[in-house]
Amino acid sequence: MKKNLIVLIVIIVIIGGAFLWVKNTYNSLVTADEQVSASWSQVENVYQRRADLIPNLVATVKGYAEHESSTLESVIEARSKATGITVDPSKLSEENIIAFQNAQGELSQALGRLMVLTENYPDLKANTNFMELQAQLEGTENRIATERMKFNETARAYNTMVRKFPGNIIASMFNFETKGYFAAREGAETAPEVKF
Repeated sequence: MKKNLIVLIVIIVIIGGAFLWVKNTYNSLVTADEQVSASWSQVENVYQRRADLIPNLVATVKGYAEHESSTLESVIEARSKATGITVDPSKLSEENIIAFQNAQGELSQALGRLMVLTENYPDLKANTNFMELQAQLEGTENRIATERMKFNETARAYNTMVRKFPGNIIASMFNFETKGYFAAREGAETAPEVKF
């Protein structure tokens, strides 16, 4: 009888320990997944801030450079594409992030062309409203870089939890999948050629 009681207590302790381990691992994965989602939301937030600045910037430039309508239209079109692509935080795969990043990259290129265009208009460059919008846009670009870096760090911590043994067992049981990262655009490792 005493031997059966000891065996029963050992079995209960093992089952209880296993339950606590599964519960703690699962809860840690949920917490990390939520952190990735929150970090992604902040990335989208700063991209939205940039998109919100663009109509005012285009309107300001339009007043000075009306005959540059193709450049202005390309910025507006790129903004429309960039804001049209959203990624569900639960589906942050490499492919989805690349599609999002490509749309945002097109907008960045269009904005770059717009900024080059403004060099031809000294009155525009001296416009207080334009200078303020340009400063806000520059600050937003810095925020984007910072939030992308934070997202990658959060995704890395989560992915490590999902892939490390023995947590990967719980992750696979409950369908926790790795998240994608922001990566440098293709060809970013090559310095642009500058000619004077």
